[in-house]
Amino acid sequence: MSLYVLSDTHLSTGDDKPMDIFGARWTGYTEKLRTRWNRLVTDEDTVVIAGDISWAMSHTGAVGDLRFIENLNGSKIIGRGNHDYWWTSMKKLEELCEAESFSTLRFLHNNAYEVEDFIVAGSRGWYIDESNRKMPQDADYQKIVAREAIRLELSLTEAVKLRDKIESNTGIKKEILAFLHFPPSFRGYECPEIIAVLKKYGIKRCYFGHIHGVYDEPRCVESDGIAYTLTSADFLDFWPLPVLPLQD
Repeated sequence: MSLYVLSDTHLSTGDDKPMDIFGARWTGYTEKLRTRWNRLVTDEDTVVIAGDISWAMSHTGAVGDLRFIENLNGSKIIGRGNHDYWWTSMKKLEELCEAESFSTLRFLHNNAYEVEDFIVAGSRGWYIDESNRKMPQDADYQKIVAREAIRLELSLTEAVKLRDKIESNTGIKKEILAFLHFPPSFRGYECPEIIAVLKKYGIKRCYFGHIHGVYDEPRCVESDGIAYTLTSADFLDFWPLPVLPLQD
């Protein structure tokens, strides 16, 4: 029973949106993802998918893509990315899963989950590096960052409660992992509001996606006591990345 992470599946099973325009690694990516995922992940394992799940524009439109994920091996914890326009309220997502008999999907939003040796927490985060900004010019970026920092804190607060409850009952203290879609730290850019929350809760490992077409970067970079790991599907060549317990 293991924990894995992979982000940015960018599924479009109903609309056949071409992804190979973003590079050769995306050619035949849906079948590549299915084959490599099922070769590595068993039904006893869990995979965190940290955002940009589907190109669908509504939660009902995402049914085909969610069914694709449902049919992959293991349990899945799904976070939100900037392209997940289908994402709606937790109530509607849970109702959709019930209506479609999806039993392996859970959603990460202001909450936390226990998975093996870990507590899984996280949020979308935000990315406002001026040199890479491709967002609406009238957006209030500072307001968005502040809101995402609050959402991350809500999730980590729930994670601490869950960790402390488990420790009280078993004597075992589990590591809290943070899963974000946007990178809090990448190539010299940092989002101080998000990083401040990670530090406040003593997070040592943070996983993120969003970055594409960059294959010469190190998988993991440590900054100020936090290890940041890139998990975009094309970066990982569509192999889910195992998350291993820290060695003493």
